[in-house]
Amino acid sequence: MWLILFNLTLLISFVRDVVAGRTSEHLFNVSQTISGLLDGYDIRLRPNFGGEPCYIGMDITIASFDSISEVNMDYTITMYLNQYWKDERLSFSSDDEFISLPGDFAEMIWVPDTFFANDKSSYLHDVTEKNKMIRLYGDGSITYGMRFTTTLACMMDLHYYPLDMQNCTVEIESYGYTLADVVMYWRDIPVVGVEKAELNQFTIVGYDCTYRTEELATGVYRRLTITFELSRNLGYFILQTYLPSILIVNLSWVSFWINHQAISARSALGITTVLTMTTISTGVRASLPRISYVKAIDIYLVMCFVFVFAALMEYAAVNYNFWRQEARKQKKEKPAPPPKPPLALPPTDKADGVANLSEDIRKSPIASLRQRHASKFFSREGNLQDFKFPTSFRINRDKTSPPPDNSNNESSGVGLIAAIRKANSIIKASVQEDVNVIDKWSRLCFPVTFLIFNIGYWGFYYA
Repeated sequence: MWLILFNLTLLISFVRDVVAGRTSEHLFNVSQTISGLLDGYDIRLRPNFGGEPCYIGMDITIASFDSISEVNMDYTITMYLNQYWKDERLSFSSDDEFISLPGDFAEMIWVPDTFFANDKSSYLHDVTEKNKMIRLYGDGSITYGMRFTTTLACMMDLHYYPLDMQNCTVEIESYGYTLADVVMYWRDIPVVGVEKAELNQFTIVGYDCTYRTEELATGVYRRLTITFELSRNLGYFILQTYLPSILIVNLSWVSFWINHQAISARSALGITTVLTMTTISTGVRASLPRISYVKAIDIYLVMCFVFVFAALMEYAAVNYNFWRQEARKQKKEKPAPPPKPPLALPPTDKADGVANLSEDIRKSPIASLRQRHASKFFSREGNLQDFKFPTSFRINRDKTSPPPDNSNNESSGVGLIAAIRKANSIIKASVQEDVNVIDKWSRLCFPVTFLIFNIGYWGFYYA
């Protein structure tokens, strides 16, 4: 029994020494292989230098969408970028074996000068080590991966904000190598992880991977593009902007049911609603860039402000008509002053009138009247006799000329103007009888008008 255990122990020790020796020999061979690959390797020259371009495959794994800013017109994304190419100078075997190496090995071999064309700022994660890796295959194929966070520009069209959809892109390109040296392409599965990505204010509707040729001052380049189609979630804006605005507008209508003599109550309510709408508008504009065009939310807030301001002006009209009616009542109740006695006129005599007329004819500038004065017009007693004036002094009071007929020149709008004036007079008469008529009409007109506005607004923008 003891002999069997002793022989088993010797066998295990022998096998362990053989395996350790082979492992040490293998590690030595790998180290020698890598050293041999780098011996005489020039990292300044691309693979196939002087020949066909180097083809570089790309794929991206989305880790997370961190934030999207309308003020700065950009978004932040964390991703894994993997690049694939083949460098025959680094082939070491015909088998499918590979060697995984740390990211520092990238400083010893040629790697693409890939950059993001719409990048604002980026950083490579380095906890606990730099998040980079290289996988070297026996035939010289290389996989180069890294994890980083980048902030990319995303120019947004905010005409329909917040009922809008935005297209944000990731644009990848070689910085110095033209199409004659480097050709980038998307692999079979270019993007992974989009379905699992979540955003606070947006929903990723879809994405599209394309490429195009960019002609720049330094040459022609291949640019790879991923376009994310983002639809803005409306729940936040309904709770923070739209619903409070609707409630404030409805609150301004409460004044239509308050007695018009309660000046302090109606004035305070109207001013409070106006100031509240101003505060909501200011808060919304603070989270948006200073753009010149009008956005959808601006139209809604402006119209809500118009409604609450119109409700305040409605009370001004009611108050004005009320005090004007009170002034008229006081004027009617005031007693009328006693009538003044008629003025006493001095007595006149017929003879004095005849004498005055005779004197006027005697002093007339017409010579014929002066010559006939003594003999024909008056008798010796000085009484006025029948006489005839010249034809130029006679006025025919029986014949009157008819007024001109302008019926053909009247415009067709006279009837419409007359109808408008009649309706205006009826409204004025009803308002003069009861100032509450304005409040009664406002209770109907304001809600109906606001409802029509909402139907048109949501039907146009949301559809």
